[in-house]
Amino acid sequence: MANSNEREYPVMSRADVEGLIAQGRKIIIVDHFVMKVDAWLPYHPGGDKAIMHMVGRDATDEVNGLHSPEARLMMDRYRIGRIEGHWHNFLPPIQGGIFRSPSAAESHDEKHQVSVIPESSSASSRSQSPSPIFDDSEARHRSTGSSSPSSVSSYSEQEVDDGTAFLDAKTGEAIRLDLDKYPSLDDRTQEDIIRKAYAWEMFRYTLLFSLMLLFLRWKWYALSAVFLGAFWHQITFTAHDAGHMGITHNFHVDTLIGALIADFIGGLSIGWWKRNHNVHHIVTNSPEHDPDIEYIPFFAVSHRMLQSLRSTYYDTVMEYDALAKILIPIQAWTYYIIMLFGRFNLYRLAYTHLFLSPRPKGPGWWHWYVEVVGQVAFWAWFGYGIIYKAIDSNWARLVFILISHMGQAPLHVQLTLSHFAMSTADLGPGESFPQRMLRTTMDVDCPPWLDFFHGGLQFQAVHHLFPRVPRHNLRRAQKLVQRFCDDVGIPYALYGFVDANVEVVGRLAEVGRQATILAKC
Repeated sequence: MANSNEREYPVMSRADVEGLIAQGRKIIIVDHFVMKVDAWLPYHPGGDKAIMHMVGRDATDEVNGLHSPEARLMMDRYRIGRIEGHWHNFLPPIQGGIFRSPSAAESHDEKHQVSVIPESSSASSRSQSPSPIFDDSEARHRSTGSSSPSSVSSYSEQEVDDGTAFLDAKTGEAIRLDLDKYPSLDDRTQEDIIRKAYAWEMFRYTLLFSLMLLFLRWKWYALSAVFLGAFWHQITFTAHDAGHMGITHNFHVDTLIGALIADFIGGLSIGWWKRNHNVHHIVTNSPEHDPDIEYIPFFAVSHRMLQSLRSTYYDTVMEYDALAKILIPIQAWTYYIIMLFGRFNLYRLAYTHLFLSPRPKGPGWWHWYVEVVGQVAFWAWFGYGIIYKAIDSNWARLVFILISHMGQAPLHVQLTLSHFAMSTADLGPGESFPQRMLRTTMDVDCPPWLDFFHGGLQFQAVHHLFPRVPRHNLRRAQKLVQRFCDDVGIPYALYGFVDANVEVVGRLAEVGRQATILAKC
């Protein structure tokens, strides 16, 4: 039963929502409320693409997982109505969804009676007991519909392109495998975690940076660079927490902490990371939408990348060009080599975001200026103070830069391990948030004493369910996730570090073989 405040909003049908989206409105569903967020789109600190991927969808889990209580309260001003019962997600326009005019949508809904499922009608499909980690306010159910996801390609008898037919067949096979393996759920997650002290981590960071300075003073440049690389590797984990507002849970304070680490200390961009990473959390492992797996021409983790796909994040076509046709078949062999140079690509992405993209608006408009000051400070202490002043030869400077930057390779491997080997199939907009995260994300098993090396990010599946939980609490949360998976029948991907590497290299080799087959078509 809706409370008094909720009764102020009219009940809207599926046709009402579809009609608004057909008119170009940006409509999302949060906690059974219909929200029109057009006015907020250019001011969203996480970027407009994160919202665009939620248009027409129930964004409750994503909103609760990625935003502070204050931000969620602020969203109330965008409410225009409410829905009753379970909401069936649309495919967002940015992902190719097609929407009808209000009259056409209403006529279709009356004919097929598919606007919403009343809560009483789904009672038989409710779980017998609530999940240990999700507040199950709606039914968890298996999908019994016969329709396949919209991403399943079908081709006519006139299809003569053997390469396209091969890719379509692989797409259908991948989707069928996932539909057979994973149940369809509908849970929403809420988890509030109190801040934990970072005193031990600050001690470790200070020790690594001090050793870098000590060996630099002694002119042991290579060893000094090793400790700088280790320092950058470790401090990035705290920047990750700050980017998710997982330290103080205050948007501005955590952003400043992230800028101090990423921009002032690391020469990267916390603004770029947040914009990129928010989209990654919403459309994880989607070849067209997730920037964290869009590495053409160097890597392709899905056979669907063996054609020219359009990236909705970069708003450009990822050409499967001549260079890709050379590199993708051998990507299993070049994987670790390319990971050594990943930090240089992060500089490119940071500067593109800061100086070639529109400046952010909204409450965080001034963060851009902080980041620019941070870039100047970074190149003052690192570029001038260390590389130019403290090192006495060009060869030693080159060695120092390469070793310190290659020290980030374990971090890049760590992050790609959790996604490269997992499913990239699109099961359609009806798939729930928790299943999507667990289907596309792998956890890496290690003893507790090694958690500091992995930075807690070996628990990527847990992290994707609870983005704002500080990483030092993820090991405890893992047990809840395991119980949840046992309860609802979702496979929980957990591999040892070596086995995870084998899985990733195996996936790269498999897609590489498919690229070779495609070249012969």
